[in-house]
Amino acid sequence: MNLHKEKTVTIKKSSLHSDKPEPSSISKTLDTLLKTYENQGYNIQIINRAHVEEDGNNLTVKLRKKGDLTIYMALIPKLDGSKKLSVIKISDGSVIERFMHTKIPPKEPNDIVCPHFLELKWAYGCPFNCAYCYLQGTLRLLPTKKKPMIKELKKVRRHLTAFLNISLNEPELLNTGELCDSLMYEKTEYSITKTLIPLFEDQKINRSKHKILLLSKSDKVEELLKLKNHSHVVTSFSINTNQVARKWEKGAATPTNRIKAASTLSEAGFEVRIRIDPIIPYPKTKWKQQYRSLIDKIFKTLEPSRITLGSLRGLSTTIRMTYDKSWTKYLKEKSKWGLRPPSTIRLQAYKNLIAHLDKEYEYRKVALCKETIEMWNKLNLNWKTCRCNCIW
Repeated sequence: MNLHKEKTVTIKKSSLHSDKPEPSSISKTLDTLLKTYENQGYNIQIINRAHVEEDGNNLTVKLRKKGDLTIYMALIPKLDGSKKLSVIKISDGSVIERFMHTKIPPKEPNDIVCPHFLELKWAYGCPFNCAYCYLQGTLRLLPTKKKPMIKELKKVRRHLTAFLNISLNEPELLNTGELCDSLMYEKTEYSITKTLIPLFEDQKINRSKHKILLLSKSDKVEELLKLKNHSHVVTSFSINTNQVARKWEKGAATPTNRIKAASTLSEAGFEVRIRIDPIIPYPKTKWKQQYRSLIDKIFKTLEPSRITLGSLRGLSTTIRMTYDKSWTKYLKEKSKWGLRPPSTIRLQAYKNLIAHLDKEYEYRKVALCKETIEMWNKLNLNWKTCRCNCIW
């Protein structure tokens, strides 16, 4: 095992005494995994190993087999303050990389709660034209802007296989819908159902039983229904009210058709999650009732494994690049994740739906997306045990 330190570590005199304390549970877990990787033929480099006994900060593990990709691992912080050793990226991170744009654990009342999930960046762009889509800003510097684009499949499959071959103590959920609509290529040879899902279902490749998350505003689920095995597939539909969809979600499947697609998959045994995001107080006098009605339409045909609620978010680049700025009039309050509707409106929106879910369906598997500690607390929700859309 090649132990490599990139920084000089000062050893305290107390650490040289014979009554040195037992290694921490983190250190024991790390040692067990490293032995596993060594037995699998990985060359191992460890950066800042001495920090593990304290808090694990700055620890990086680099794994590589001859002629294969470099795997970067670290002690990933969880919302509850604990840590797990897992992947932060494969090679250059162009295909698999952890989303780490928020502080964990969050501490201040206005800090954003968002677990650090893994992205599978197999494609980018979207064929739909939602006015508030953040891809308009995120992909603004690309010559293709948000036009749907597939990455080189041979490279994607190679990076994914390298990840799936790693033995981890905890399985991960890889989000394929952060930079694109996961089902946008379902009618083509590039279908994610045909090209990537089989790798997850191959037990010889997928050693730790990781799962793939499909997030979509599409209703194209025909290819998914043809799968013989889908135990490692999680589907999620972003759904809004009819009025909001007609006004700002041009080109996407209607909410009714999205619900129908979700129900069909649920009946076929797929895990189905629902995102109601972004909630917009439109139309002015009826929006609360219409969002309750949306819940009723969903529960008429299925019970989602979890529901994630989110409000309108306007990052500066999104606002600058959007073709339709009519939705921005609802943005009144600054936050650590762009402009938002006033916290009073957001609180009303969440209370409206959470109370309705509880009263009518005794349903409590609800989380918030990109919301503050303060908002979680006002709703009496435990952000430290967050079970939102993008994580296992």
